[in-house]
Amino acid sequence: MKYIASIILVLFMVSSSFAQKDLSYFLPDSVAYDSSIPTPESVIGHQVGEWHVTHDKLVYYMRALANASDRVTIMESGKTYEDRPQLLLTITHPDNHNNIEKIKNEHKQLTDPSASSDLNISQMPSVVMMGFSIHGNEPSGSNASMLTAYYLAAAQGQDIEDKLKNVVVLLDPAFNPDGLNRFATWANMHKSEHLVTDPNDREFNEVWPGGRTNHYWFDMNRDWLPAQLVESKNRIAQFHAWKPNILTDHHEMGTNSTFFFQPGIPERTHPITPQKNQDLTGQIGQYHANFLDRIGSLYYSKESFDDFYYGKGSTFPDVQGAIGILFEQASSRGHAQESVNGILEFPFTIKNQFTATLSTLQAGYEMREELLGFQRDFYKNSVDMASDANEKAWIVSDQDKSKLFRFAEMLNRHEIEVHKLAKNTNGFDADNSYIIPTNQYQSRLIKAIFDVRTSFKDSLFYDVSAFNMAMAFNLDYESLDDRAFNRNLLGEKFNPSNQPVGKIEGGKSEYAYMMDWQDFYAPKALYKIQEAGIRTKVNTKEIILNDGTTLAVGSVLIPVKQQEKSPAQIYQILEEAITKTGVNIYAVNSGNTNGVNLGSPSFESLNQPTVAMIIGDGISPYDAGEIWFLMDQHYEIPITKIDVNDFRGADLSRYNVIIMPDGWGYGSIGSQKSKIQDWAQAGGTIIAYQSAAKWLSDQKITKVKFKENKPDTTGYESYEDLGNNRGAQVIGGAIFEVDVDLSHPLTYGLKDDKMPIFRNSTLFMEKSKNQYANPLRYTQTPLLNGYISEENAEKLKGTSAVTVSRLGGGKVISFTDNTNFRAFWYGTNRLLMNAVFYGQTISGSAGE
Repeated sequence: MKYIASIILVLFMVSSSFAQKDLSYFLPDSVAYDSSIPTPESVIGHQVGEWHVTHDKLVYYMRALANASDRVTIMESGKTYEDRPQLLLTITHPDNHNNIEKIKNEHKQLTDPSASSDLNISQMPSVVMMGFSIHGNEPSGSNASMLTAYYLAAAQGQDIEDKLKNVVVLLDPAFNPDGLNRFATWANMHKSEHLVTDPNDREFNEVWPGGRTNHYWFDMNRDWLPAQLVESKNRIAQFHAWKPNILTDHHEMGTNSTFFFQPGIPERTHPITPQKNQDLTGQIGQYHANFLDRIGSLYYSKESFDDFYYGKGSTFPDVQGAIGILFEQASSRGHAQESVNGILEFPFTIKNQFTATLSTLQAGYEMREELLGFQRDFYKNSVDMASDANEKAWIVSDQDKSKLFRFAEMLNRHEIEVHKLAKNTNGFDADNSYIIPTNQYQSRLIKAIFDVRTSFKDSLFYDVSAFNMAMAFNLDYESLDDRAFNRNLLGEKFNPSNQPVGKIEGGKSEYAYMMDWQDFYAPKALYKIQEAGIRTKVNTKEIILNDGTTLAVGSVLIPVKQQEKSPAQIYQILEEAITKTGVNIYAVNSGNTNGVNLGSPSFESLNQPTVAMIIGDGISPYDAGEIWFLMDQHYEIPITKIDVNDFRGADLSRYNVIIMPDGWGYGSIGSQKSKIQDWAQAGGTIIAYQSAAKWLSDQKITKVKFKENKPDTTGYESYEDLGNNRGAQVIGGAIFEVDVDLSHPLTYGLKDDKMPIFRNSTLFMEKSKNQYANPLRYTQTPLLNGYISEENAEKLKGTSAVTVSRLGGGKVISFTDNTNFRAFWYGTNRLLMNAVFYGQTISGSAGE
């Protein structure tokens, strides 16, 4: 009986510990709350933390709050790819709301040294932007946002009145609405009435791709600087409209952890970030420590994470005169899970995140003048530094006007002043160039965008070690010093509505058309032409038209005769195909062109690509998502996503191109390797990235060889150096130089025999014995920007970046590097698209 009684007591205690928590568990008990303000439960139908809030309920609550409180206004900054609203709440004292545009404009003037000295910062509120759960499966942040919004709207007393008079809070309850909703659905659908805490339970183990990412499987916390995703564009617009003093970024980490707040590891801060930023971050950290002490939560700081890559939410503000703060809460990944620190309940994770918002508010209130003064001084100093710097302007240039436009558009999105180059200078053609003067308020951000460095204090990086955007876009670029720069070089300001417009030169033709391949959107145009049933060919030798126009290899021939469409219909199809592109098409009235004639056997007939991509368990959702995004958003080309678990039953005869993104999960189709092998031998093209290329080699489907990575086991090392020594051999993300064979179909549209390429792996592909099979090869001194260990640099030089293998009548194109990294490596996107469209034309004799 005693044993049974003990069991019942234990079960009662466990059950009691999981009892739902009401607001008293979360909120300060020394504060009274306005009963007219709706609580979260009154709107969403359950207590905070009882269920994972879905995005629709989160939206309902925030709108109800705005309707009920004169402290809160709400706006929709945009929509996600899944058409969910992105919200931004402005929470402050009603008196501030009455003058909110004046407050906003004055705050923005802190970025203008010519006006900021006249501002009385002692009378200005600080601005704090709070953002939650940019990783959708780190949901404690978004669930805590309801408590923060309720507290700010409902709390009564002189303390909150004073804070709201002196602080404007911008609250984004869900940086990633689509991912948050995906994960909430997962966690809620697996919740037991009597909570299961076993880490093996399915509740804690999401299926692929998980809720971390947005619709296209991107980690949006790497997109603050590139801002290629619609959610980022919407969010960044509001950031720049306000220029907050503090931005908080609420995340989660491993279940066995505690709570982290910045500063991160000091040695891993980007050198462009001023020391004062880190000092203030540390000062704010004392507020977090004090508030977490009050509720008895464990925490740490300065031992993890870094502030190097400006594309992260907690680092991007550091180059904007603001303080970015990362919070990392141990994740319950469901409703309650066992951990080394005991059972971790979802409400507890929410409470810590909420507490961090209170400490941030306190810091924003008490440090108000110091934060405002720092922001003003940051931009004053930035302009002074720009005046003293050697670089007075940057010129960027490319014959690919669409790619160049996208680069300028990215800068413009960050309020960087961009001009057309007014006249030819330093070898740059004004028609194909922009100029960016450095003496402007975003001068530090400009410096970061063009930054090149290959030596570092620390050899470990939380993210990439290089992010030069001009290299990523593969642009010609150069800085101008005092002697080379003058204001007369500045032409008209960049206008984002003036996107390059393609045209058909020479009007209608009864004979043929030639389409230039150098524009970024040429694949989009070609696909639309092929989709309309128009037969096309690609030239493998240079052509000079009768008017003197030179068309490089890779240009597309569209004959008018022997088509199923009339000449008038073909012209209309071509006009529609180049809409919203910079693609130029040339009417040709005779096949008697210079170089080769249009009937030459050097033209290769093209089949329209029908593309499939393998996805699922063990495949990188990031890499797969980048390919999906590129094909869908940029090129409007349908791509079928085949799950690895469905591969056995898939009818591969529907496709002529199969893309295999990076990943370790191809073992699940190992028994079906003959299926993909037979498909390729029948004429298909396989495009394999990184580990997928290695898997094909291991399976003897290709003869590609990779260098072995054997650690040096001689001698002895200190145990405490284990992590650092291993980390130093990681290539987290750096930029390297490759030699380019410009005559190869995979490089059509490129103009230089060297180009930058991004690498974040230690796979080293040996050169093929067939000297024609490696169109891109690393140079003998390949490092352009970022970190690589001496050992890996030695292994990398002279290796192949791409190898073509012959497989019967088909091809396997193996890439060691991600050509589509985070949607901003426009410069190497072409390599994938050439593989898709022109892989079919590569001679079998040029394969491994």
